[in-house]
Amino acid sequence: MKFIKTAIPDVWIIEPVIFKDTRGYFMEVYKQADFEQHIGSVHFLQENESCSTKGVIRGLHYQLAPFSQAKLVRVIQGTVLDIAVDIRQDSPTFGQYVAIELSAENKQQLFIPCGFAHGFQVLSDEVIFTYKVDSLYNPEYERGIKYDDPAIGINWNIGENDRITLSEKDKNLPLLRHAEINFM
Repeated sequence: MKFIKTAIPDVWIIEPVIFKDTRGYFMEVYKQADFEQHIGSVHFLQENESCSTKGVIRGLHYQLAPFSQAKLVRVIQGTVLDIAVDIRQDSPTFGQYVAIELSAENKQQLFIPCGFAHGFQVLSDEVIFTYKVDSLYNPEYERGIKYDDPAIGINWNIGENDRITLSEKDKNLPLLRHAEINFM
């Protein structure tokens, strides 16, 4: 696996080595020793999967301490624009984001540490999205930020005629300046 730094420290793109032959392909999705060598020790406790259709935006979500979550995300089918927003108040990159296209074709993964809000937009007709987390989901500690917060300025590449689908919860998320943030 190849570990690629992004513009924001601690957020990593992980690119697998793919072995193809007439039968199909093989790749290592996760190897703890390589992960720890490049990123550090993260103990994943749970893996989740979602299925969404074109135009769906999920996020931007995070959990407060003591249930803050680091995530390792990837796409099994389809394509998404994946977003990680730095919401660590003491960070020099606070309010900045990393955007990467993750797809079944490129098989890249994105590691998102604690202290980041995460979301994605479905670019293909359908997507199957999976992610590992290092802390269990706790609805009382779940928070989020409005996906189109102008202070963050995420370029979702949404055209005038594109249809966007949000959950009711995501429609009512606050702007970053009003969000509750606590990761310690």
